[in-house]
Amino acid sequence: MLALAGAAGVAIGNARLFDQVRSGAEQFQRLLLPRLSDLRPFTAAAVYRPASAPGRLGGDWYDAVLLPDDACAAVIGDVVGHDLYAAAAMAQIRSMLRALLYDRRTPPSAVLSQLDRTLHAITDNPVTTACLARIEPTEGRWTLHWSSAGHLPPLLVTPDLRARYLYADPGVPLGVDTDQPRPDHSCPLCPGATVIFFTDGLIEHPRRSLDTGLDTLARVAAAHAGLSPGELCQALVDHHPGDGHDDMAVLALRTPPRRPPSSGQGGSNGRRLEGGPADGRTP
Repeated sequence: MLALAGAAGVAIGNARLFDQVRSGAEQFQRLLLPRLSDLRPFTAAAVYRPASAPGRLGGDWYDAVLLPDDACAAVIGDVVGHDLYAAAAMAQIRSMLRALLYDRRTPPSAVLSQLDRTLHAITDNPVTTACLARIEPTEGRWTLHWSSAGHLPPLLVTPDLRARYLYADPGVPLGVDTDQPRPDHSCPLCPGATVIFFTDGLIEHPRRSLDTGLDTLARVAAAHAGLSPGELCQALVDHHPGDGHDDMAVLALRTPPRRPPSSGQGGSNGRRLEGGPADGRTP
């Protein structure tokens, strides 16, 4: 009886220790993710949710920054792996990318190529997928420029409650081949349009095809298109078609409700447009 009670005590102690370690690891991972800064005139929000499977951390990450040329840069990425190493690599890649965005503002393909070369030269980080985008004022309209490193396509949601994926050549993931060319893509955006970036944990399910998950996510986004970016991100995470066994991140970036002023230089010449503040990161 004493032996049984002792074994039960050890099991309970191990379970509590496991919960503490997992909770600490999840908190560590959340601390590595950014809290979105003021992105006016754009509005933005992001949501991160850890995997439901015990002990599975992830390398999902996102970021959004307002650049000196009045463009707003946004990125979503996923480091291969589900451990603290993947989480640490995610933080390192995000920091490098943020620095490069200020040094090499455009095009996105050039920034990703430089990031890939830098990672190859000074780190041994695992393979990483990413989608880097810029929304910038161009001749009285907003234009999305993006380049993908093996990542899922952005989802465009328009104010008339329509949702469509921006399918284009995704290029190779980071950490595969630094000599491969990276394509750039562009798409005009209307005022009040929302571009959604997300990781595969949001849609992957072992009993459904990837296309089915993508179609379901687009329907959910269209049904909640009238919400704020923060509420929209939360709705996508709450109603995601994935099985929940992988961590998930979603980032939504919305253009201002009116067109930018025209400029012969293709930008707003440093003038700050009015608009609402960015939503903070949702736990």
